[in-house]
Amino acid sequence: MLYPSIDKLLNIVDSKYMLVHVASKRSKQMLETSHYQLRISEYQSKKDIGRALEELEQGLIKVVKKDK
Repeated sequence: MLYPSIDKLLNIVDSKYMLVHVASKRSKQMLETSHYQLRISEYQSKKDIGRALEELEQGLIKVVKKDK
C-alpha cells in the first residue's frame, strides 16, 4: 500500500491533475535546493516525489488556486 493514500490527498487537492502538478513542482524544488521541511528520518518515502506527497498530506504545502 502506498503512503500517503490518494484518497486523503484528493481531499486536500481538487483533482488528480493538480495533485501531480503540485507534487512534481515540490519534488523539483527538493532536488534543486536540497531543502526539506522535515528531517530526512521523518519521511517514510525514500524518493523526493513521495516526500513531496507526504508534505502535502501533513499540510506543509499550501495549494493556492488562481482565479481566471
